[in-house]
Amino acid sequence: MRVAALLAVSLVTLGSAMPALGSPPALTAQDAWIRATPGVDVAAAYVTLHNSGTQPVVVSGVRAADAEAAMIHETTIVNGQSAMRAHETLRIAPGETVRLAPGGLHIMLQGLKRALSAGDEVPLVLLLQGGGSLTVMARVRALADA
Repeated sequence: MRVAALLAVSLVTLGSAMPALGSPPALTAQDAWIRATPGVDVAAAYVTLHNSGTQPVVVSGVRAADAEAAMIHETTIVNGQSAMRAHETLRIAPGETVRLAPGGLHIMLQGLKRALSAGDEVPLVLLLQGGGSLTVMARVRALADA
Protein backbone atom coordinates (compact mmCIF):
# COMPACT_ATOMS: atom_id res chain seq x y z
CA MET A 1 0.00 0.00 0.00
CA ARG A 2 2.77 2.37 0.92
CA VAL A 3 4.61 1.70 -2.38
CA ALA A 4 1.42 2.41 -4.35
CA ALA A 5 0.97 5.74 -2.54
CA LEU A 6 4.57 6.76 -3.29
CA LEU A 7 4.17 5.76 -6.92
CA ALA A 8 0.97 7.83 -7.22
CA VAL A 9 2.66 10.90 -5.72
CA SER A 10 5.64 10.45 -8.08
CA LEU A 11 3.39 10.23 -11.14
CA VAL A 12 1.47 13.37 -10.14
CA THR A 13 4.75 15.23 -9.59
CA LEU A 14 6.14 14.11 -12.96
CA GLY A 15 2.91 15.00 -14.73
CA SER A 16 2.91 18.54 -13.38
CA ALA A 17 6.46 19.13 -14.67
CA MET A 18 5.63 18.07 -18.24
CA PRO A 19 3.96 20.40 -20.74
CA ALA A 20 0.32 19.69 -21.45
CA LEU A 21 -0.33 17.74 -24.62
CA GLY A 22 -1.56 19.98 -27.37
CA SER A 23 -0.32 23.16 -25.71
CA PRO A 24 1.09 25.71 -28.17
CA PRO A 25 4.88 26.09 -28.24
CA ALA A 26 6.24 28.99 -26.22
CA LEU A 27 8.74 29.96 -28.95
CA THR A 28 7.42 31.00 -32.34
CA ALA A 29 9.22 32.21 -35.46
CA GLN A 30 8.13 34.65 -38.15
CA ASP A 31 9.55 36.10 -41.36
CA ALA A 32 12.53 33.74 -41.70
CA TRP A 33 14.66 34.59 -44.71
CA ILE A 34 18.11 34.20 -46.23
CA ARG A 35 19.88 36.59 -48.57
CA ALA A 36 20.91 34.84 -51.80
CA THR A 37 24.69 34.71 -52.08
CA PRO A 38 25.58 33.48 -55.57
CA GLY A 39 29.04 32.03 -55.95
CA VAL A 40 29.92 31.70 -52.25
CA ASP A 41 29.44 28.94 -49.71
CA VAL A 42 28.25 31.11 -46.81
CA ALA A 43 24.95 32.84 -46.12
CA ALA A 44 23.15 34.57 -43.27
CA ALA A 45 19.63 33.74 -42.13
CA TYR A 46 17.32 36.12 -40.30
CA VAL A 47 14.15 35.52 -38.31
CA THR A 48 11.97 37.11 -35.64
CA LEU A 49 11.52 34.95 -32.51
CA HIS A 50 8.86 35.46 -29.84
CA ASN A 51 8.53 33.75 -26.45
CA SER A 52 4.85 33.72 -25.47
CA GLY A 53 5.51 31.53 -22.45
CA THR A 54 6.08 32.29 -18.80
CA GLN A 55 9.64 30.90 -18.66
CA PRO A 56 12.78 31.96 -20.55
CA VAL A 57 13.59 29.99 -23.71
CA VAL A 58 17.23 29.41 -24.58
CA VAL A 59 18.28 28.63 -28.15
CA SER A 60 21.47 26.61 -27.68
CA GLY A 61 22.31 25.87 -31.30
CA VAL A 62 21.16 25.62 -34.90
CA ARG A 63 21.21 22.84 -37.48
CA ALA A 64 20.76 23.23 -41.23
CA ALA A 65 20.74 20.25 -43.59
CA ASP A 66 21.90 22.53 -46.44
CA ALA A 67 25.08 23.65 -44.63
CA GLU A 68 28.06 21.97 -43.00
CA ALA A 69 27.75 24.32 -40.01
CA ALA A 70 25.13 26.69 -38.65
CA MET A 71 25.52 28.96 -35.64
CA ILE A 72 24.17 32.11 -34.11
CA HIS A 73 26.46 35.09 -34.71
CA GLU A 74 26.33 38.75 -33.79
CA THR A 75 27.72 41.64 -35.79
CA THR A 76 28.82 44.69 -33.82
CA ILE A 77 30.77 47.85 -34.58
CA VAL A 78 33.98 48.13 -32.54
CA ASN A 79 36.17 51.23 -33.03
CA GLY A 80 34.45 51.91 -36.33
CA GLN A 81 35.11 48.37 -37.60
CA SER A 82 32.49 45.68 -38.13
CA ALA A 83 33.20 42.61 -36.01
CA MET A 84 31.38 39.29 -35.97
CA ARG A 85 31.50 36.76 -33.18
CA ALA A 86 29.73 33.54 -32.28
CA HIS A 87 26.84 33.95 -29.86
CA GLU A 88 26.91 30.73 -27.80
CA THR A 89 23.28 30.83 -26.67
CA LEU A 90 20.33 33.12 -27.24
CA ARG A 91 18.12 33.69 -24.20
CA ILE A 92 14.60 34.96 -24.88
CA ALA A 93 12.75 36.18 -21.80
CA PRO A 94 9.02 35.57 -21.29
CA GLY A 95 7.03 37.92 -23.53
CA GLU A 96 10.19 39.05 -25.36
CA THR A 97 10.62 39.31 -29.13
CA VAL A 98 14.15 39.01 -30.55
CA ARG A 99 14.79 40.03 -34.14
CA LEU A 100 17.71 38.46 -35.98
CA ALA A 101 18.42 41.02 -38.71
CA PRO A 102 21.24 42.35 -40.91
CA GLY A 103 23.83 44.24 -38.87
CA GLY A 104 23.05 42.36 -35.62
CA LEU A 105 22.14 38.87 -34.56
CA HIS A 106 21.88 36.32 -37.37
CA ILE A 107 22.29 32.64 -38.17
CA MET A 108 25.52 32.03 -40.05
CA LEU A 109 25.43 29.16 -42.54
CA GLN A 110 28.88 27.94 -43.56
CA GLY A 111 29.83 25.33 -46.12
CA LEU A 112 26.61 25.49 -48.12
CA LYS A 113 25.96 22.16 -49.81
CA ARG A 114 24.03 23.71 -52.72
CA ALA A 115 23.51 27.07 -54.35
CA LEU A 116 20.63 28.99 -52.79
CA SER A 117 18.38 30.70 -55.34
CA ALA A 118 15.63 33.24 -54.79
CA GLY A 119 12.41 31.46 -53.88
CA ASP A 120 14.10 28.39 -52.36
CA GLU A 121 13.09 27.35 -48.86
CA VAL A 122 15.76 26.25 -46.40
CA PRO A 123 14.83 24.36 -43.21
CA LEU A 124 16.59 25.55 -40.05
CA VAL A 125 16.30 23.67 -36.76
CA LEU A 126 16.66 25.80 -33.63
CA LEU A 127 17.91 23.61 -30.79
CA LEU A 128 16.40 24.54 -27.44
CA GLN A 129 17.98 24.07 -24.06
CA GLY A 130 16.24 21.17 -22.38
CA GLY A 131 16.03 19.07 -25.53
CA GLY A 132 13.28 20.63 -27.62
CA SER A 133 13.61 22.13 -31.07
CA LEU A 134 11.77 24.42 -33.46
CA THR A 135 11.95 23.93 -37.24
CA VAL A 136 11.76 27.12 -39.28
CA MET A 137 11.48 27.41 -43.06
CA ALA A 138 13.56 30.34 -44.35
CA ARG A 139 12.77 31.68 -47.84
CA VAL A 140 15.72 32.79 -49.96
CA ARG A 141 15.43 36.38 -51.21
CA ALA A 142 17.17 37.84 -54.24
CA LEU A 143 19.95 40.32 -53.45
CA ALA A 144 17.79 43.18 -54.75
CA ASP A 145 14.94 42.23 -52.40
CA ALA A 146 16.99 41.63 -49.26
